[in-house]
Amino acid sequence: MASDRPSPEQDVSRILIIEDNADLAFGLRNNLEVEGHTADVARDGAEGLELATTGTYELIIMDVMMPRIDGFGVLKRLRDAGVATPVLMLSARADEADKVYGFRLGADDYVTKPFGLLELMARVTALLRRARPERDGEDTAVVTFGDVRVDVVTGTVTRAGEPIELTGQELRLLLALARRHGRTVSRQDLLREAWGHIGAVSSRTIDTYVVDLRRKLEADPMRPRHIITVRGAGYRLES
Repeated sequence: MASDRPSPEQDVSRILIIEDNADLAFGLRNNLEVEGHTADVARDGAEGLELATTGTYELIIMDVMMPRIDGFGVLKRLRDAGVATPVLMLSARADEADKVYGFRLGADDYVTKPFGLLELMARVTALLRRARPERDGEDTAVVTFGDVRVDVVTGTVTRAGEPIELTGQELRLLLALARRHGRTVSRQDLLREAWGHIGAVSSRTIDTYVVDLRRKLEADPMRPRHIITVRGAGYRLES
């Protein structure tokens, strides 16, 4: 049973819930507050977009199917506006194509309805933890390979001094490889570290993100020198 107050080491976060189902939104808000967080609720995509762009949040939990603007539309507008707040998508649509589309727009996690509350809270905790790598002491401030420089604190990436835009998921995948510089990382380990769990996405999703990273970071994406495929094993990052 969850305690009625946060543990001493727990960070209190402000979370935005964008959900048109009033009962679900109420339940999510209650459980987040039991965990010690604060939560605001928007009842449709337009209201959610307004709050997300004018307020400060550590996480956004957002339904896909909503009136006025659907979740994918809100997500695209947020990312186009430079809002990098982690987003956890909720949807009754379980098709992998929908999940991949959400991830490519910049979603950080995707949960299919109906879902278990304990699982959802675990994913919320994982997203909040990954959003604060500098607090956990797990990452160095700067990761470099070849002519690419990644600032972990600000999330900025440059290549030969020029800024490169990565989605939050692309950045976490890149960092997961960079922490094991020169070593092969299995797809399962990449799923655990970049997504925080296994099961919601397939290894094909990782392959798609690797292609996107190569396109942005390699001089010749068809003949990569830094993000190397290790057949049957995973991927390896080389300088």
